[in-house]
Amino acid sequence: MDLQLILVIILFILASLYAGRLVYKSMMNKKGCASNCGKCAADFSEMKLPESKSN
Repeated sequence: MDLQLILVIILFILASLYAGRLVYKSMMNKKGCASNCGKCAADFSEMKLPESKSN
């Protein structure tokens, strides 16, 4: 085996592991949506809303 083929095989294995990790994380996420950006799981309970001024 030449060095170039070994590098391609290693890169393919690493890319497969990375893609598998992304799929696993999106399936095992209990909060939010599948994009894992963190916006859906944000906790806004401490946030104070401004009071509206009524006429």
